[in-house]
Amino acid sequence: TLPILIYSSVKRGITPDINALSTLIVLASVAGTVLMSLPSRARIRAFQVVLILGIVGFLWGRAAGPRNHLNVLMWSEYIDPKVVEDFEKRFDCRVTLDVFEDLESMLAKLQQGGSSLYDVVTPSDYVVPVLLRLKLLGEIRHEHVPNIANIDPKFAGPPFDPGNQYTVPYQWGTVGIYLRRKGDRPIERTWGLLFDPARQPGTFLMMDGIREMLGAALKYRGHSINSTDPREIREARDLLLEAKRRSAGFEGGVGGKNRVLARAVDAAVAYNGDAVRGTRDDPETVFFVPEEGGEIWMDNMAIPVQAPHRDAAEAFINFILEAETGARVSNFNQYATPNRASMAYINAKDLQNPAIYPSPGIMDKLEFLRDLGPDLKLYDEAWTQVKSK
Repeated sequence: TLPILIYSSVKRGITPDINALSTLIVLASVAGTVLMSLPSRARIRAFQVVLILGIVGFLWGRAAGPRNHLNVLMWSEYIDPKVVEDFEKRFDCRVTLDVFEDLESMLAKLQQGGSSLYDVVTPSDYVVPVLLRLKLLGEIRHEHVPNIANIDPKFAGPPFDPGNQYTVPYQWGTVGIYLRRKGDRPIERTWGLLFDPARQPGTFLMMDGIREMLGAALKYRGHSINSTDPREIREARDLLLEAKRRSAGFEGGVGGKNRVLARAVDAAVAYNGDAVRGTRDDPETVFFVPEEGGEIWMDNMAIPVQAPHRDAAEAFINFILEAETGARVSNFNQYATPNRASMAYINAKDLQNPAIYPSPGIMDKLEFLRDLGPDLKLYDEAWTQVKSK
């Protein structure tokens, strides 16, 4: 897990962990250099001393360190670090957090051995059936997760996982457009800002997500985001190809939000929570779900089938499902909670924010992405052409 430790430490900034790791590497290098400069007999004796000290230090570290460990794989900027710290303290557990920016990367990590490395992952709704077909998820023992009773019935037992055997809802949200206002100029709340050159708001980024972008193009044409009609998918592909030529390229949700904040682009396709945090940092920016509708998604907590710390994983899921903890997660990342017990602790201002909890009119135009099975190849082919041309 050393690569995960280093990466997660760097993602959090220059932390005590990365400082300590760097110090150990430097000391080991210096010690090796000194040992090699000694005469042969002295080198052997010194090596024996270093070996003994190393064993003693290792055993002491094992005794003094956290009793439990947990490796989590989730979207970036998706959990309050203080929530993680509180879990570590309560359960005497060291949490190592690894992140991804798109679901394809998450799936690749799990397929390349991550199912025996990570303890908790956060797949989106339409990816869960894929993970189940690949036998990458293990069952959740409900007797170890009593707070599963806190889940709002609207989000419990979804079609992709009846009975929540393998997953537990984490957050839900939408995909839309995040842009910078231009004075008092009215904002047209339409996907046409991307797909109609006459409405283009300036420089813009598209999201680097196959279903998100093809879904946006399909909705703009009045089709379902789960269409399996080859003609409609080709139509969406052509819209994206034309928009790509006018765009600043593709970026992950967090990256797109950050580039709008940095004034590098005027607009980006983004997840609502990322964008709402952006509007908090810069009131001149705004997020909306276009009037044509779009995607509603639900991310879930799941345990890989060969998770090395299964008990700690279930303790973590149960901790997140606590009423106050669930609210802390949503108040931090600005996504909507599927936890009914958490609603009493959600910031009142957030509850009234349609960018987080959309109006009934917009909700009626939103669709969950479905697992399309063999028809997914239509999307793969279209997306490959969009990205390669």
